[in-house]
Amino acid sequence: MLNQQIVLASRPHGMPRPENFRLIETPTPELEDGQVLIQHNWLGMAPAARLRMSEVASYREPMAIGEVPYGQAVGVVAESRSQAIRVGETVMYTSGGWQEYSVAAAHELIKVDPDLAPPSAWLGPLGTSGFTAYLGLIEIGQARSGETVVVSAASGGVGSMAGQIARELGCRVVGIAGGEQKRQHLTDTLGFDAGIDYKAADFRDMLQQVCPEGVDVYFDNVGGDVRDALWPHMKVGGRVVVCGLISEYNDERKPGPGWMSILNKRLTVRGFITGDHLDIRSNFERDMSAWYRNGKINVLEDVREGLDAVIPAFIDMLSGRSLGKTLVRL
Repeated sequence: MLNQQIVLASRPHGMPRPENFRLIETPTPELEDGQVLIQHNWLGMAPAARLRMSEVASYREPMAIGEVPYGQAVGVVAESRSQAIRVGETVMYTSGGWQEYSVAAAHELIKVDPDLAPPSAWLGPLGTSGFTAYLGLIEIGQARSGETVVVSAASGGVGSMAGQIARELGCRVVGIAGGEQKRQHLTDTLGFDAGIDYKAADFRDMLQQVCPEGVDVYFDNVGGDVRDALWPHMKVGGRVVVCGLISEYNDERKPGPGWMSILNKRLTVRGFITGDHLDIRSNFERDMSAWYRNGKINVLEDVREGLDAVIPAFIDMLSGRSLGKTLVRL
């Protein structure tokens, strides 16, 4: 079988452009023992893919020119040389990438339960986005009932999950997003206690207004100016969860936080990578499945159609033009 793939043609400088990528066609590889071939039905767009396109190493080495960009995928097993995964089963693969097919070892896959949620939800609340939010808020941020939690990029795939999980923990939740439509979505649909538009002229004044007693936990998805505006509002002993820096991925200028505030307020600032914490995934699956089943988690998806839609979907996500989890259906 032939596999259509989008590969990196050149490294982007600033916001990625269509010419940084190209579409190729390659044969699917022969399977080794323990491997399966997955035919993708859904692709999840991940901001971390932009980080890996740069020349500078992050938590992983930069991807090579000609390599398929990173992204999660849900699909059906087309071939299997594993007794653990059968042909016809639906699975989620965190490294499926921007292509029609991928090959994975059986132990790398998560079986999708269609009776619990539709396949696309396994890229959102029940997949990497949900697990990232759960891990960052509960394990890294140690959020507790009664605390004030602020989430940036709160209308996106991870941010919307983080805010809703904080709400279920009994926290007071403030979301930051770009534009009045997104701000209203946070309060009217997701049930946040307050929403702030970071594009508004009175953004910094609104932070003081909605967080008069300070912030216990800041779940940071964006970095940059939004992060810097939060430092004065952190409580003594506050925790900053560094999940992503999407505002800086396309910016070669790297602003930094107020280190004196970190000292004076005894802040804990901690980054994390989900792959380092797979030991708590069973706790996540237990809790998120219950919340999802009981209608506690509202899911919004920005769905595009076809492999040709991947690049514009990715650029729109990085530009803040999408709402909810950005997905491509193949």
